[in-house]
Amino acid sequence: MSRKDRKTRHGKATKGAAIAAFGGGTGLHSLLKGVKAFTDNITAIVAVSDDGGSSGRLRKEFDILPPGDIRNCLVALADEESLLADLFRYRFENSDLGGHSFGNIFITALTKITGDFGKAIQLANRILSVRGRVLPSTLDRISLEAVHEDGTKTTGEANISRSSRRIRRLNLRPSPGAPTPEVLEAVRGADLLVFGPGSLFTSILPPMLNAGMVDEIKASRAKKIYVCNIMTQAGETEGFTVADHVESIYRNTAENLFDCIIINNGAPPEDVLARYAAEGANPVAIDRDRLARWKATLVIEDLLFTQAYARHDPAKLAGAIMKIL
Repeated sequence: MSRKDRKTRHGKATKGAAIAAFGGGTGLHSLLKGVKAFTDNITAIVAVSDDGGSSGRLRKEFDILPPGDIRNCLVALADEESLLADLFRYRFENSDLGGHSFGNIFITALTKITGDFGKAIQLANRILSVRGRVLPSTLDRISLEAVHEDGTKTTGEANISRSSRRIRRLNLRPSPGAPTPEVLEAVRGADLLVFGPGSLFTSILPPMLNAGMVDEIKASRAKKIYVCNIMTQAGETEGFTVADHVESIYRNTAENLFDCIIINNGAPPEDVLARYAAEGANPVAIDRDRLARWKATLVIEDLLFTQAYARHDPAKLAGAIMKIL
């Protein structure tokens, strides 16, 4: 069976280009929502290092991997009209369940019933009839450790997101996790490997740093695409340019890993910029001179979707990616 026509784990034939996307959170959600219009041969390889918010509470109380980013990706690949997708989004308020989404609780319950987080996610993929599949990047319990430029260290994803010191290196503790066989299969069979958009140090890099993953990415025949964020992230990438993002990834993985870098040049409205500036975030500057040192082709387009936030438009981003293919 060809790479473009295969069967998923639930026996359903898939068609279209094989895409494996690394990341988590709202950034990966936008990407998946767009590319599913072109192919259902999609694998989301999702970071499992979150230790804040609802995911952090469930991780600590039930000794499971954090479900939040995986839930976001399941919803992105589900049927848009699905009642189950709406249920997974529903967030409880003003109760003992306050702050938890139904999807997070559902995944937690499935994990406790099956006794296995990986099996729980497989079942969730099937129940939501996702176009493609969503996989945890590892089933090992890992935490993040940031090594700052001044030599100090910050442990834990939530603490790293709040830190104001520049990060030089990211480590997985107690050691890099082992990618699952399904993750390795997805990387080895991909036509496109896509990294981002999303939080640089807490969503994109962690799945890339699991044991042997950099070598697998380098060996892959797929085109390797990095989607740079539209805005900097206060506490994590404050003041970063596009080249700073790329350089940080290469410093932690391997030089010249990407074939293409997708960059937004659309300008958010002034009121949106003012809201971000008040939080210490600004548009990511495009520094072409520094980017020229690497071999990657630059794809610079207006990819902006703006309401209250400056995010990638799913359709525009998917169009840019598919043109590269």
